[in-house]
Amino acid sequence: MTDTSHAPTVHRRIAAVLDDDRTRNVILGVILFNAVLLGLETWATAMAIAGPLIELLDGLCLAIFVVELAAKIYVQRLRFFRDGWNIFDFVIVSISLIPAAQSLSVLRALRILRLFRVLSVAPSLRRVVEGLLIALPGMGSVFLLTGLIFYVGAVMATKLFGAAFPAWFGSIGLSAYSLFQIMTLESWSMGIVRPVMEIYPYAWAFFVPFILATTFVVVNLVVGLIVNSMQDAHHAEADAETGSYRDEVLDRLTAIEAMLRRRDGDRQG
Repeated sequence: MTDTSHAPTVHRRIAAVLDDDRTRNVILGVILFNAVLLGLETWATAMAIAGPLIELLDGLCLAIFVVELAAKIYVQRLRFFRDGWNIFDFVIVSISLIPAAQSLSVLRALRILRLFRVLSVAPSLRRVVEGLLIALPGMGSVFLLTGLIFYVGAVMATKLFGAAFPAWFGSIGLSAYSLFQIMTLESWSMGIVRPVMEIYPYAWAFFVPFILATTFVVVNLVVGLIVNSMQDAHHAEADAETGSYRDEVLDRLTAIEAMLRRRDGDRQG
């Protein structure tokens, strides 16, 4: 008859190792080291000198990731797939395990996605991503406002400047792309606006308000929403930590009070 009494002990030991900060730091170090290796694989000189060694070390890094995921699945069972970050890690490592045949050579390039595992390992980066995700619903209204501004601007620019500059404003699509370039302030003055003003001297009355409305208002609204969401996520995490610490202190005080009552009862008895 097989003795399985040691199974819970092994389970607890593996869980303790996975929860240890030193394990997370090691995994983080492996991720960063693997990112360097993947960068070296694009350098012909490095591959000519130490190609086999680089590929061997890359395989070892992947093996470490697979072992880590297998350990998490063993400990958490089905709970593993209820955590979005676990699924994120699972997908990235699974892509790396697919053989990079000639027809699937793009998968070899996707191995650099392993670097994104830093997001799931580093708590500070997780807060940034979670804050961004929390901000997405609120940014819907800002994106709708941006879309309206771009559509109105594209229609106006097509009617105003399309005849003289068909390459930039010949259609709504071309106008929207040109306006996007202007919004990013990439060569907007010398590249687009000044040539347009040589034919339409008062074109600045259209472009300047557009830049003010998009670059300095809408973009800052998006940044503000993201910052507020990150702050809210940080405060929620801090409140949760404070609440758990308070509960722990209350439990200890309750235990001490119960012990003192038992001691007083024994003395009275």
